[in-house]
Amino acid sequence: MFGRRALFTLVAGIGALTVAPASASPRVTAVQVGAGPGPGPVAINSGSGAIYVGNGDSTVSVVGGSDLRVGGEPTDLVVDESSGLVYVASQDAGTVTVLQAGGRLHSVVAGGPGARVLDLDPGDNRLYVGSGTTGSVAVVDTVAGALTRLVDGPGQGFGGLRVDGQRGVAYLSSVYTDTVEVLDLTASKFVASISVGQSPTGLALHETSNTLYVANSAIHHLSVVDGATRAQRATILLRSEASSVAVHQASHTVYANGGPDGIVKIDGVAGKIVDQLSLGINPGGIAVDQRTGTVCVTDPLHDQLYVISGF
Repeated sequence: MFGRRALFTLVAGIGALTVAPASASPRVTAVQVGAGPGPGPVAINSGSGAIYVGNGDSTVSVVGGSDLRVGGEPTDLVVDESSGLVYVASQDAGTVTVLQAGGRLHSVVAGGPGARVLDLDPGDNRLYVGSGTTGSVAVVDTVAGALTRLVDGPGQGFGGLRVDGQRGVAYLSSVYTDTVEVLDLTASKFVASISVGQSPTGLALHETSNTLYVANSAIHHLSVVDGATRAQRATILLRSEASSVAVHQASHTVYANGGPDGIVKIDGVAGKIVDQLSLGINPGGIAVDQRTGTVCVTDPLHDQLYVISGF
């Protein structure tokens, strides 16, 4: 599947936790990515199974394919599964690079100053780009391929963004104010501020339950936010600080890079850690394939991606 990029496959051991043992060990495949250091964000097209990784050498790797140079170091990725297009934010360049499914360049659009994080509202053909420096949000028309609006926001910069198109809101984690800011997509203005943990970054939304999970990068817990009440309703103690979180929608399983040297698996309904997987490193970005349940985790230290099945 991974061609020349596949390095090795291993069966990973499970770290010590007071949980029932798994019926089988997860299968972990390590894939070399990028020609330079520091793979970070990762995104998956769950329809096709294609995996995209942003690297510190200003390239995006298509796993099993080639690398494409973009305008600056990628800080976030999102895939439009209906069109196959991949959107790449580059904070230093203030741009969004748009790639075709196979990794060829489609276009480059302005993402606003400090374009750090992004997410799609495919039903409305809109891409929202949060600034890591100004706290503003750029609104991009994905059909026209152009920035249409810049919304002023609170705080100095955002570390994560998730769009809930069904409910007409977007959530942006404000790193410097320890809050999640709520953007009304119709009104194009911020309407609420939710207090969470210290230095919130990664966000994941379980759509059916309207539950937002917040990775707090300066404290050992994950914040659980009720989207209906717009308040933190619980916290989940982690083994270490987390910066990235993802949720499998069908099973309501949450994955975070909050293990001491790997990732944790959380039962979203119970709000408890049920497993952990040691990878021997502090992982970077994390994503989950909604169709297969495969979890992908970047390893910035060794320039690798871990593709994990059965976890």
